[in-house]
Amino acid sequence: MPRLHWEDFSPGQVTECGSRLITRAEIVAFAAEYDPQPAHLDEAAARATLFGGLVASGWHTCCVLMRMLSDDFLGDANFMGAPGVEEVKWLAPIRPGERINARATVLETRPSRSRPDIGFVKFRFELINAAEEPVMTLVVSPMFGRRAANAGRDRAPNAASRS
Repeated sequence: MPRLHWEDFSPGQVTECGSRLITRAEIVAFAAEYDPQPAHLDEAAARATLFGGLVASGWHTCCVLMRMLSDDFLGDANFMGAPGVEEVKWLAPIRPGERINARATVLETRPSRSRPDIGFVKFRFELINAAEEPVMTLVVSPMFGRRAANAGRDRAPNAASRS
């Protein structure tokens, strides 16, 4: 039974969502399968790129974030997917041997207009490096189930103003 529902999120709420060491092997394996560019595959070729060395693919970092969120956050929630991604920004490269942390910040909440049993939570997810700098941000508004007692209400006490 999921512990977190739509009503459990409020604007400004910050949740730490785990930590992960990014290895050379996983960078190269992901690139070989999905993003075979020199900066992600071969250290010698990567040195000649603007990165000056091997870096993780931006798509790899999105996948790593999703895994971290699934393991440390969404698995405990009544998460129902998302209709799309609003924004992804790759701010700095992730290199082999870097440890990254994931953070979720609630930007706003709103109930569904057409389905009283769900609500949307707009998040800014960040991957943060050891220097506490964001290396990637993702803004998305996933759907979460509402508690039966609150299903059908127009507003929840912790929800942001809606239009």
